[in-house]
Amino acid sequence: MRVLVIEDYEPLRRSLARGLSESGFAVDATGDGKEGLWFARDEAYDAVVLDLMLPGMDGLSILRRLRDEGKTCPVLILTARDGVPDRVHGLNAGADDYLVKPFAFEELLARVNALVRRKYEVHANHVCVGGLTIDLNARTASRPDGEVALTATEFGILQLLALQPGRVVSRTEITEHLYGFDGEPNSNAIDVHIAQLRRKLEADGDHPRCIHTRRGMGYILLPPDASESDTRTTACDH
Repeated sequence: MRVLVIEDYEPLRRSLARGLSESGFAVDATGDGKEGLWFARDEAYDAVVLDLMLPGMDGLSILRRLRDEGKTCPVLILTARDGVPDRVHGLNAGADDYLVKPFAFEELLARVNALVRRKYEVHANHVCVGGLTIDLNARTASRPDGEVALTATEFGILQLLALQPGRVVSRTEITEHLYGFDGEPNSNAIDVHIAQLRRKLEADGDHPRCIHTRRGMGYILLPPDASESDTRTTACDH
């Protein structure tokens, strides 16, 4: 998943970018309001973390501009202003959530994860596909016989597919959501990661395939023996 951080205080911006990256997100970060608006307009983000007091253009102006242009990416506002009118102004401008400084990074991470799930209309922390359980918060995948060891990139691909079960996800879309602005992969990198992911999930043939290729289109996550019209993945009861 890919997140944009727009925060002018450099120590906080670096800390957020590092923490989100270590939590498995691809992160772009800027301290300038106008540059932040440019990023948010032109790139595909699963969430935006937006400070209000910014040079170049303030956060509320960025938010209003994005919403006026039809951009629906979830936005979490960060601000030192904790008054009710300030929160109301932010939410009325189109924010999806509001976090007052200072805050614990764990809370910000939980809120960002919730915004991502909401964006994809997934309301549980776990998604089950056949015998595979995907924990969206812990970033783990497991089967009844144990956890499947995945790299951050492999889980990122699986997560993106799990958030859109039964839908074909193109290589371009996977690339846009897995890599930051300066992190474009080689042309066949996604295919290589998919092959490695399948090998781990299938355990050399011990488990049925759940990631299928739609030639010329992309990849789709389906339960074993399901057709494209059968999208029965479920929210697990945890």
